[in-house]
Amino acid sequence: MRKLPYCIVLLLCLGMFHLPLNCFGQSAGEICDNGRDDDRDGLVDLNDPDCACALIQPKSLIPNPSFEEFSCCPQTRSQLNCAETWIQASEATTDYLHTCGWMGWENLPVPLPFPDGNAVVGFRNGRFNQQMDDPNWKEYAGACLLGPLKAQTAYKFKFWVGFTVASQSPATNIVFYGATDCAVLPFGKGNTAYGCPLNGPGWVELGRVSIQGVNQWIQYEINVTPQQNIHAMAIGPDCAVSAQATDPYYFFDNLVLDERRNFDYRISAKGFPCTNDQFFLEVPVVEGSSYQWYKEGVALVGETKASLQVKTGEGRYQVRISDDEGCRVTVPYVHLFPRSTNFIAEKICPGTSYNFNQRLLRNAGEYIDTVKTIYNCDSIVRLSLSIEDDLMDTVQARILEGEQFKVGSRLYGSPGQFLSTLKSTIGCDSTVLLHLDFYKIFFPTGFSPNDDGKNDRFGFYGGEELQRIASFHVFDRWGGLVWSARDVPPGDEAAFWDGSARTKPAPEGLYTYVATLILADGREHVRYGGVTLVR
Repeated sequence: MRKLPYCIVLLLCLGMFHLPLNCFGQSAGEICDNGRDDDRDGLVDLNDPDCACALIQPKSLIPNPSFEEFSCCPQTRSQLNCAETWIQASEATTDYLHTCGWMGWENLPVPLPFPDGNAVVGFRNGRFNQQMDDPNWKEYAGACLLGPLKAQTAYKFKFWVGFTVASQSPATNIVFYGATDCAVLPFGKGNTAYGCPLNGPGWVELGRVSIQGVNQWIQYEINVTPQQNIHAMAIGPDCAVSAQATDPYYFFDNLVLDERRNFDYRISAKGFPCTNDQFFLEVPVVEGSSYQWYKEGVALVGETKASLQVKTGEGRYQVRISDDEGCRVTVPYVHLFPRSTNFIAEKICPGTSYNFNQRLLRNAGEYIDTVKTIYNCDSIVRLSLSIEDDLMDTVQARILEGEQFKVGSRLYGSPGQFLSTLKSTIGCDSTVLLHLDFYKIFFPTGFSPNDDGKNDRFGFYGGEELQRIASFHVFDRWGGLVWSARDVPPGDEAAFWDGSARTKPAPEGLYTYVATLILADGREHVRYGGVTLVR
């Protein structure tokens, strides 16, 4: 009987352990879609370098897109030559700003921090200052692309625009220009008023966007489908002559240009994330491709469609897309259950309880509970519970004779101490001890205006308790007004009633009065009364 080679026997013996080995007992490599560590290196599936695939994300066709690669630190304006691969596209020169050197004009501060890295480019759209007034002064930066924009292919151009102070960064348009040949860079040599690249041959406008902002960075995008292969680009203001009377200035950073599919190909979510049978992740279908889903880099065995019903909870999910050209993986989608936190503060009466999600709480303190929303997500409730303090309140009050003081539904009209029980705003018993007294205001009941120096005028006296007599009116017995005064200083007898009526002595008899007094509590008190005039 013919014997099997030793290595085959060994493979058969180890087959039950699913360990792919070669005939020398060494690992045969990682299998990337079975959820196991096949080569026993502690790394499973996408976490193993053996399963490396290119990440599906935009990679700019513009070289040095954030101006980070540089050959020199700028010391002054117009030094874009320090940024590698970039070209001063126009004779009107852009400015290179870098934290290692020149950081721009003092009157045109750049917003900080930069969107990406340590360098940006500044440019003008017209120039209006003490040196010159030139609305055709337009500054552009350009570059030869790392690869051409292919005709009839959809691209997306995303970039950041920085705005300086409001007067120097008015709303304008940014235009993305393209050319079929890098030889057209730079353009307008020797002519600072040449304007936009369309003023000469070889350039086309690929797209534009309106921009507006103040002291900030804003990200914009332009969608482009070129009609011919594009090898060179330039970016800057549109061709219209600037109508601004200022010195318009802006900044660029992180210019990313790539096929639109590399921006848009993302995992998207659908359904209710806290319910396993109603939450899905999906990617756009690409004809001729196969799919494999992963969580934390480990394959979800059998999940090979463009859509995934998520049953494995929170985590980082990715899809590997494979075709004849190889494999690519999506940017991770981080699936987290939505959690909300609500804070409530409640107060209870002594000896009572508070129902907190079926828990009866009787003590003050901080409490936390988790409840489920209608979509099965967690909602965290934080409760601050306090107990109403001893509601014993003491009130000191004064009234005029004839007035009443109200405590709850009760009225008090005479001096004394009174105890009342009320309900607080949350229904607890509240006790009020009222100390009530009369204002010590003297209201004469008669006077004799006979010029003997005694009791010749009628008014009110009250010391510091009487702040002011806001109004004072005297009427005869038929209701006719015989005398009135306003804003009478307390104790100013010269301003009191002298017993005259229409410049003549009023006859003896009973008169009534109405006075509005401002007392020590700062409030108005209206006093009605009568006074007898005796001659």
